[in-house]
Amino acid sequence: MATNVVMEALSPTMEEGRLVEWKKQEGEPVAVGDVLAEVETDKAVMELVARAGGTLLKQVVAAGTTVPVSQLVAVIGAPGEAVSAPAAPAPKATAAPETQATQPTPDRSRPVSMPPAPAASQATEAPGTSRAPAPAPAGNGQPAPSGGRVKASPLAKRMAAERGIDLGAVSGSGPEGRVVARDLAQAGAPQSAAATVRAPTPMPGATGPAYTDTPLTQIRKTIAKRLAQSIGPIPTFYLTTEVDMERAWEAREALLESAKGTDGGPKVSFNDLIIKAVALALRQHPACNAWWQDDRIRYWNDVHISMAVAIEDGLITPVIRHADRKSLREISTEARDLAGRARERRLAPEEYTGGTFSISNLGMLDIDEFTAVINPPEAGILAVGRIVPKPVAHDGAVAVRRRMRLTMSCDHRVIDGATGARFLQTLTGMLENPLRMVY
Repeated sequence: MATNVVMEALSPTMEEGRLVEWKKQEGEPVAVGDVLAEVETDKAVMELVARAGGTLLKQVVAAGTTVPVSQLVAVIGAPGEAVSAPAAPAPKATAAPETQATQPTPDRSRPVSMPPAPAASQATEAPGTSRAPAPAPAGNGQPAPSGGRVKASPLAKRMAAERGIDLGAVSGSGPEGRVVARDLAQAGAPQSAAATVRAPTPMPGATGPAYTDTPLTQIRKTIAKRLAQSIGPIPTFYLTTEVDMERAWEAREALLESAKGTDGGPKVSFNDLIIKAVALALRQHPACNAWWQDDRIRYWNDVHISMAVAIEDGLITPVIRHADRKSLREISTEARDLAGRARERRLAPEEYTGGTFSISNLGMLDIDEFTAVINPPEAGILAVGRIVPKPVAHDGAVAVRRRMRLTMSCDHRVIDGATGARFLQTLTGMLENPLRMVY
């Protein structure tokens, strides 16, 4: 008897997956546990394995297609067994970016003064342009009356405004020729906003496409959804402080010097020092090592640091578990391994979930200061800027010292201002005197 293969939830937050590549072809034998295909989830590229043995009778979806969890993707059965599964559909728009090669470059030499803003129903039209020709009349009823007000349902009016359709050119099938939604559905497929706008006048001598549409990847969809979950409902406040990094700089230099000529593992970075210091500070301030759980606050006894890693089409937060119990060398080794596999999209779900506090460091990109978005259900995230020499008051005199700015984003439902401030005081003390991390 044939066995259906469905798109599995390969990560805790996965709702749909893009089938990147088939590893088994139709007619090939399949054993339990064999890799059937590679699937791009919301965080990584995972393997879809066979749950039954036999022969791959049918690939129901083509490589490059995005399908929701639990949808049929293949059929496994005995050789020659009849298959009633539908033919594989062509990949959706997510398979590859689409370049608008026929759209000329907009004329940017136009004067600054522009016509008044268009009406709400024409918001997608460029100033000074007109709508595309209206579609031919369609429908089974009598045509809408010409001249005067067109009878149409509220839904039909909204659909027409969104699609740029002239209601006067549509035959209405409703009572007394009233245009209803089904009449617009018969008038043709919905047009995109770009399709209702006449192409702008090309700049003299301009060549090449005016723009390129790149479909959203699974990870970019997830980032967008998570940001909406964070920025909207979470009451966030920010705390910024500046740290004297002279001693931390000297400590790192000493660590690098002692590791020369040995197989002491990777070089300890400032980010490793910050991860260690944050983990130890969280152990002293468990109120910041917490999750918001709607009807309760979960205070974690273990410290699991999520570190933001930039990848090709977004970012991911691999987790260093029990960071407060690990040495700098262990943190350094694990951080590099996780970051490398994150960029290759090869992390397992348990390696990027379950963090209790996040760190985002843009110092290596010469950013002085920024605010980071909280990664729910965590209650806090630390944004780390670059280390830069600057003149400051030190020991009663002006001196050039290496300084670094830290900004903590706090979920006010969990962390109060004084609570976050005390955490930053402890963290600052550890970074300004690294010996505090060893006792």
